[in-house]
Amino acid sequence: MSHFWEEKTLAQMNQTEWESLCDGCGKCCLNKIIDDDTEELHFTNVACHLLHTKTCQCRKYDQRFKIVKDCVKVSLDDIDQFHWLPKSCAYRLLIEDKPLPEWHPLLTGSKSAMHKGGFSIRGKIISETAINPENLEDYIAIWPAE
Repeated sequence: MSHFWEEKTLAQMNQTEWESLCDGCGKCCLNKIIDDDTEELHFTNVACHLLHTKTCQCRKYDQRFKIVKDCVKVSLDDIDQFHWLPKSCAYRLLIEDKPLPEWHPLLTGSKSAMHKGGFSIRGKIISETAINPENLEDYIAIWPAE
């Protein structure tokens, strides 16, 4: 049985299909740091204040761009920027002609396998409201990039 993401390009997907590719891991909602010298991207374990730490969902998804000035929309318009997405992200995987991970909710039917397998941010992060933003480099983490 084939799946829509195997039959269509990202550009051919409708809005519902596009949105369903998001596994809901929450990694894209983590604060990131770009090294000024090397331009290397570093993930932190510090999440946007809108991210619900248990559900891994944005509390104000429909209003996020108005509330968080640097919230990035994952869209085809920014396909050159997909390199900043985690290696497990469906959008990045499909652009790289790779399959979805076996725990992806589109394959399992729920997000529980993702959470149980440790592929989400659940139990691993703190809110940006709990830290001094000047100390963000103290929270660099390797696991979100995976």
